[in-house]
Amino acid sequence: MDYIEALRFLRDRAGYDRGFVANPFADEGIGLQRTAWLCAALGHPQQHYRSVHIAGTKGKGSTAAMLAAVLRTAGYRVGLYTSPHLHTLRERVQIDSQPIAPETFGQLMAELAAVDAALQAERPAWGPATAFELVTVLAFLAFARATVDVAVIEVGLGGRLDATNVILPDVAAITRIGYDHMAILGSTLDAIAREKAGIVKPGRPVVSSPQEPDAAAVIEAVARERAAPLWLGGREWQVEGSWQDFVFRCPGLELAGLAVALCGAHQVENAGVALATLPWLAEAGIAASEEAVRLGLASVSWPGRLEVLRERPLIVVDGAHNRESAQRLAQAVCEAFRWNRLWLVLGVLRDKEIERIVGALAPLANTCFAVEGFAPRAATAERLMEAWKSLVPGGEAKAFRSVSEALAEALARAASDDLVLVTGSLGMVAAAREALGIATSDPHEQEVLFG
Repeated sequence: MDYIEALRFLRDRAGYDRGFVANPFADEGIGLQRTAWLCAALGHPQQHYRSVHIAGTKGKGSTAAMLAAVLRTAGYRVGLYTSPHLHTLRERVQIDSQPIAPETFGQLMAELAAVDAALQAERPAWGPATAFELVTVLAFLAFARATVDVAVIEVGLGGRLDATNVILPDVAAITRIGYDHMAILGSTLDAIAREKAGIVKPGRPVVSSPQEPDAAAVIEAVARERAAPLWLGGREWQVEGSWQDFVFRCPGLELAGLAVALCGAHQVENAGVALATLPWLAEAGIAASEEAVRLGLASVSWPGRLEVLRERPLIVVDGAHNRESAQRLAQAVCEAFRWNRLWLVLGVLRDKEIERIVGALAPLANTCFAVEGFAPRAATAERLMEAWKSLVPGGEAKAFRSVSEALAEALARAASDDLVLVTGSLGMVAAAREALGIATSDPHEQEVLFG
């Protein structure tokens, strides 16, 4: 296969409205069995390197990026598997910060297609592997073929039944747990936490962010049941300070004067999770010096997370897509920036808590440019405007069919000391970056995947 043929093959396996993240509950866990079967048929590529497995509601991607940056700076060859992507599906599979090459992606998917055909012949009742399962196994295989030393693997959805959960990591990490994907993961914090804690493996250490009491209780219980050593944020490890100057402490280690290139108070907590995995990785033979920690955090890049795209007027993008991330974004914007007037360009997926997201952002602005059509699962602009008008009496709300149109009007009306904030989804972020010429996507790839 070439890359486009591989994408066509994946497109026919994509679900969840072409979001390329499978609902792991759709087939009662058979998807995890399919993934394990594919890995076994390929010689268990996920066992050929050290690994860290990261779950959580918010911050797991940033945490993964920070940890990968520190490990690369320490001299290791690092695989990074994350989702979703911004501009190309290949971003999900990175080796030493570079997305997998199109030709490599096509070659590996051709191998996987043959193995998947064998799976369907042997286990017809299981059905075909989903797009997310296939890309997950492709990542494992790519990392093994590239002889990475360590892989940082982000969970796609949940944890317990996610396709990534076939790995046996040297350490697991759980970032802050909140309310997201509730129709799938459950409507209570302890139910969601139980799914996230499903990545904890018997006897393998786990690091967690500070959590709400209900979530912490679940994580502690699961770790205890599985005899997994647990380091809980605020207890075994601590962080204090701002993203520009903070202190990290854990048993046997204290580092002061740290700074992370990703701004926002929440990124200090994410950095703490990443750093708390390092003593456990060192026990597995993957050690990072203090210099590597400092340089890695200071140089990490993770586009679309409180990212400044332009000055005067200031244009900031962030992929906040649930109530907690919107609340953190509102706090971080106030901490990091100053402006005269804020223009909000907002687009949200229809299965999200739209009213709560709007409620978190409403105090920042009195004008909302509501965007629809930026993704297959996008909510209508009308729904966003209804939520906005109910929370901002007398505020302005206007509908747009594209991010580029909304951004153009915001820039036309904004003064040089204003701030234009684009948020609600990583799809919004990607479209804004492309509209400003900062990045491009392959139109052929988009056409193949989404029509």
